[in-house]
Amino acid sequence: MNDIDLLEIERENKTNAYLGDGENRRHSSKKSATKQLLKILVYLTGISLVVLFAFTSRVLMSEDNSIGSVFSLFSQIKHLAQTSDNLLKGEESGRINVLLLGMAGKNHDGAYLTDTIMLASVASATGELALISIPRDLVIPMEGYGFRKVNNVNAFAESKELGSGGLAVSQALSRVLDMPIDYYLRADFEGFVKIIDELGGIEVEVANALDDRRYPVEGKEEDPNYDSRFEYLRIEAGKQKMDGELALKFVRSRHAGGVEGTDFARNRRQQLVLEAVKNKTLNLRILFKPRLINNILETLREHIATNFQVWEMVKLWGIIKDTNSDKITAKVLDNSSGGLLVDAAGSDGAYILQPRSGDYAEIQYLAKNIFSNAPAEQKNEIKREYAKLEIQNGTWANGLGQRTATDLEKFGFEVVGIHNASKKNYEESLIFDLSYGEKMKSLALLKEKTGARVNLGMPDWLMAELKERNASKTDLTQPDFILIIGRDADKTQSGTENTEK
Repeated sequence: MNDIDLLEIERENKTNAYLGDGENRRHSSKKSATKQLLKILVYLTGISLVVLFAFTSRVLMSEDNSIGSVFSLFSQIKHLAQTSDNLLKGEESGRINVLLLGMAGKNHDGAYLTDTIMLASVASATGELALISIPRDLVIPMEGYGFRKVNNVNAFAESKELGSGGLAVSQALSRVLDMPIDYYLRADFEGFVKIIDELGGIEVEVANALDDRRYPVEGKEEDPNYDSRFEYLRIEAGKQKMDGELALKFVRSRHAGGVEGTDFARNRRQQLVLEAVKNKTLNLRILFKPRLINNILETLREHIATNFQVWEMVKLWGIIKDTNSDKITAKVLDNSSGGLLVDAAGSDGAYILQPRSGDYAEIQYLAKNIFSNAPAEQKNEIKREYAKLEIQNGTWANGLGQRTATDLEKFGFEVVGIHNASKKNYEESLIFDLSYGEKMKSLALLKEKTGARVNLGMPDWLMAELKERNASKTDLTQPDFILIIGRDADKTQSGTENTEK
């Protein structure tokens, strides 16, 4: 069989509609006065949640935006009510971009180097949220400094003018990503720990056991006894209760064994903590604990820098308050086989990460097209089949493989590799189904979105190519489908003499 009747597939594999999580509650039966009270309470909750939400990515508010007491919030809310027609920056164009930054803070080595860099984008019309984690070792152009690691930008700016770092990083990444980043939030370690402890700790669903025998001990960085500089950190997989110190260690650990030993794994752990803080805050009756709110706000005042006004934070909360996990997309820029970055060495021999394509075009494409247009039901069907996909670019079109991967990931496919095909003259796109019909919904959607011709199994010539290519590799992931992109996928770019994926 060389092709598949999509209509027949859909008839035979039709399932019950995906049921939403039912979290959005309506209060339509409330009286007018009660509604007004609830509105004020929701605003208060919103402020706390937005700040805490940002804080889990290690972001903090400066004294020039002080919100030092609970009572001052009411005047800010009144201001919000008077300016409800005002738009957030980016809201009119449909996308609000916020840069989240984390740094060690005073009394720490590398106090202003940003350990955490994350772009949070909100679709103003739908409340969808996208998180793109940017590794600290990525090199970007910096005015007056040439190409430097992105984690240096904040430190360089702070050395010239205190308080300027957040804006400097947002402007630098705005140029790299070719999109406006109008807001920033920045946090330090101490504030992170205090907030978690004020909440009474959090529960985190740990995906993989973390085993780090070289976690640095604060204050012992120069201890003559080298072994005393480190402690042993072990966190088991499963649901774990964490106080602020343990949560900080969980998101900072950099030397764990196995899959958790990279900066990219750290970025994913930060997302787990983010979700845990959100859940804990929702479960607490925080509105009825004014002392708790006041303590949290005081911590934020001391440890957060931002260019947000409070009314802007409240309005942003109004947009994302009903956002659940189905509307959150999280990406980590990494150096995997399907990633956008590659390892390199700087002029001084230091480890750096560079864009795989040689410029930032592929990263820009990902950032600009991060929001998924796939219906939740369709996306969850593909995720349930756990469809793994390898993409090969069989054309001369620059970046076509990566752009195709970005588009297909929105539908729930896991792209396990992006490569150049052995030849560049494929006229039509081809799908090789290595699941032999076991993942029919994924196959049907893949054919629909690419228009490719389907083949069951793998021909001898392709098997021989893969065997040669993977001869020295030990950590291979077997794909369910191999997609070879032909000229029919992007005729406008065919004929260019560029072999990039």
